[in-house]
This record gives sequence, C-alpha cells and structure tokens, in this order.
Amino acid sequence: MPAPTDAVRGVRPGLDAPVPEPDLRHHGDAEVRDADGALTDLAVNVRTGTPPAWLKERIAASLDSLAAYPDGRAARRAVAARHGLPPERVLLTSGAAEAFVLLARAVRARRPVVVHPQFTEPEAALRDAGHRVGRVLLAERDGFRLDPDAVPEDADLVVIGNPTNPTSVLHPAGALARLARPGRTLVVDEAFMDAVPGERESLAERTDLPGLVVLRSLTKTWGLAGLRVGYALAAPETVGALQQAQPLWPVSGPALAAAEACSAPGALAEAAAAAEQIAVDRAHLLARLGEFGQVRAAGPAAAPFVLIRLSEAAAVRRALRTHGFAVRRGDTFPGLGPDWLRLAVRDRATTDRFAAALAEVLGGSR
Repeated sequence: MPAPTDAVRGVRPGLDAPVPEPDLRHHGDAEVRDADGALTDLAVNVRTGTPPAWLKERIAASLDSLAAYPDGRAARRAVAARHGLPPERVLLTSGAAEAFVLLARAVRARRPVVVHPQFTEPEAALRDAGHRVGRVLLAERDGFRLDPDAVPEDADLVVIGNPTNPTSVLHPAGALARLARPGRTLVVDEAFMDAVPGERESLAERTDLPGLVVLRSLTKTWGLAGLRVGYALAAPETVGALQQAQPLWPVSGPALAAAEACSAPGALAEAAAAAEQIAVDRAHLLARLGEFGQVRAAGPAAAPFVLIRLSEAAAVRRALRTHGFAVRRGDTFPGLGPDWLRLAVRDRATTDRFAAALAEVLGGSR
C-alpha cells in the first residue's frame, strides 16, 4: 500500500517539517497531449529531429523477429562495452522509469531519501511500494547545488539526478561519490548525461563505490520515448536483485535492437556532436532570456533544458499556449513553487520565435 501523504516529509539541515504535496505524476507530455501538433513543444526534453533515419531502419529491421521472444544478450553486451563494464553489471529496462519501480520493490530501505527538485517518478515509485520517503530540498540561493552533508547519515537509499531535471544542474562527481557508503544504495539518475559534452561528472563507469546504481535512458537523445528503453549499471548482486523484480521479457525486441544500435561507436559520436550543439543552442536560449528583466534562469545550466523563475508563471504558461508554445510547469516538482517554468533547448530559430512570443506575453517589457 502507498505510504500515507502525511508520512512524506521534507528534510533540510536542522529542519524536519511537512512540505506541500505536488502532483508527482504530472510530466511534460501532459502539456502537449491532445494538441495535435498545434504547439511548439518546449515541455518535453526529447531531442527534436529524432530518431534518425538510420536508427529507424535498424528498429524496422527488427520487426522480422517479432515472433521470437526477446533475447537481450547482444544488447546487454553492447551497453556493457559502451561503458567498459562486464555484462553482469548491466540491466536493460523498459525505459529508465522502470528501474525506479524495480528499486522501490527490490531494495529493502528503512529510510529512503530523494534529493529534490528532481524527476518525481523515483519518489512516486517508492511511495507506491509502501516506503516513507524523506526529502532533501536543494535551495535556489545555493544554485540548487548539492551539499553532501545535507543528506541524513542514516539514509540507506538516496536518489539524485545528474544533471538534474528540472534544475539543469550538473553536480560534481566527487560530491556524489561522497554519498556512497556500505549499507546504502546510491541511485544516480543520468538520463540526460549523454547530452553533456564529454559526459563529464558521470559515475557510469565507476565500480569502486559501494551501493552505486547509475540509471541511463536512450529515450531523450534518440527520440525513443514511445519505445521505452533504458538501463541500470550496478554491482552484479544488485543487478540480480533488480532482475528478480522484473517481469519476463521486459524489453521488447525493437527496443533491444535500439539499445544495441545506440551503443555503437558511430552512434556515440553522433550523440557527442549533438551534445556540443545543445550547449551552443542552450547558450543562445539563455542569452535571449537574459533580455527580460523579470525572468531569472537557474544556473549554470548543463542539460538540454533550463529552469526559469518569473512572477505569474502559470498565467504566462497559459498565454504562451495561445501564442503556440507549450512549456513545462514547475510547481509539480518538490522544492519549487508556482513561479517556475522549465524550457527545453531547441534550435536558434525556434528560440527566437519563442522569445518574440514571450515578449508579447510579458507586454514587451525587458
């Protein structure tokens, strides 16, 4: 049974008080659902122009094998080789989101803690599994950066994103490594790490940190949100425990084909080039946002999205829809409030159109 709402508590240094409960099940796709393509999508963090033609061809070719039960061994080896790890440290999942459900079911945590603001599905999955979840709320005044000492010593399951959705903060690998210790499961959600040039600050290839679980998604960079494919990297015993919580054949044949293809050297080079372009496009977006005195961007941003704060954000979001743009509300993330919006990074032309729409919504004041 889910833990009762009043059992979920926010944790700050020197403070332990209830926090208002946002809608943990609200995600960016809700902003564009039923829009029938009428809105330019800045709410969902999937790279535009994807999946590429070569990947669609690989997936289409796999359809000839739909009569066979999925065999994930080749994809598992490919993902392992991509990270320089043995296959027994890889678990393929139906999107990274499935891994949160598996962790909630398989890890016997007495005091799980989620570092917020971040993707809300980890906490939702833990609560659905009956856990009482603590929160470490990172503060805007600190740039939403992690202080490892803010995490309670007795937390035996800690979840944090890197780079973090929605703040776009990239935490130093050393700071995250300080959270690892015997008896604790440390879950680092790296769903957007392949959009960071050089994947700097990644822990994916670390095998020396006790209890480390790194989660990756292939849906963002490669445009595979509808196919559902991701993976977990962890010690073999942890992989085995998570695998026992999975249903049979959890990843489809086409998704396995995509995982194998996206782990090949050519695909990694393409993803690296895309990450460099995202950095350029993000800088342009931040520069245009800087033209508006009433808009403040959290930063420094490192992911394919930015978090902004402005008054009357809900009204601005609704007005932007009338100008053809969907943006992500921020008040459903614990630790944020009604003055926050998240914007996906797009190409310069789209950003310029958005800036023009925002100027109209804000009355042209800059």
